[in-house]
Amino acid sequence: MLTSSPRNAGTGREVMLSQSQEERLAYIDFRICFLGTISRNDLMERFGMQAAAATRDLAMYRQRAPDNIRYDTTAKTYQRSDLFSPLYDASSDRILAALASGFGIDPVGALLPCERTASRLESRPSPTLSVLTRAIHQGRAVNAEYCSLDNGRTVREIVPFALADNGVRWHVRGYDRNRSAFENFIVTRITRAEIIDTPVEEHETRESDIQWNRILELELVPHPSVQHHEAVEVDYAMQDGVLNVNIRAAVAGYILRLWNVDCSEDHSLPEPGRHLWLRNWQALYGVENLAMVPGCSGKYACQ
Repeated sequence: MLTSSPRNAGTGREVMLSQSQEERLAYIDFRICFLGTISRNDLMERFGMQAAAATRDLAMYRQRAPDNIRYDTTAKTYQRSDLFSPLYDASSDRILAALASGFGIDPVGALLPCERTASRLESRPSPTLSVLTRAIHQGRAVNAEYCSLDNGRTVREIVPFALADNGVRWHVRGYDRNRSAFENFIVTRITRAEIIDTPVEEHETRESDIQWNRILELELVPHPSVQHHEAVEVDYAMQDGVLNVNIRAAVAGYILRLWNVDCSEDHSLPEPGRHLWLRNWQALYGVENLAMVPGCSGKYACQ
């Protein structure tokens, strides 16, 4: 459960609920906020309950927050209304953890595509996060205001399809219509976003993102400058002196910098604290975000 203290909402006398009931209402609130929809089947699958019990929970939620949802008779699901205001508060890291790993002990698992490599996260919550997650879930585009180091504040049309945690901050991966390319966008730098009703073309979808779909098979070994290789092998539970890691090309630059891996051909970066060398550095050819990688001086090749 994301929080144990719901906001005051609804009209009339409130009914005291059990902890399990509060958890189910929090789940309804969470899905409506961040995915934009919920159905009886969603509750039945998540909590192993019968249809009648799921109907009662949805009715209870509507009693507490009558302006939050509306029923779509065609889709037979409840939809987020324009007047939605969340009943339950949660920190940004708990929200993203729930999206990435499931809500509590969730048999359904991750609610959105998410490539998570570590647990570090910005502490400042993003005001646009729920817009982005609903767009990912519903396969729609957003009009967003993005603040970058190179260009400052610009307006972009983005087709987001996944979240990615690079160990330092969260990104949203998507197609940038302004640049006609797939990009990583830092979530907290998206200061305004709204879902737009333009059709999403095939070339804008996850299936067309070569860098996202390309999996790099990396061979990390103790850096030759380390005197006692066995210490590094123990640190990383290496097998025969090698740690085999698979990561997406789209996030390789971030991860290799975070891990402080020497990716040069001749392992020529013996800086203090650098314990790993990428033995098969050739695997990085064609990766588009290598400018930040130790030992890589160009965008497409390591030297």
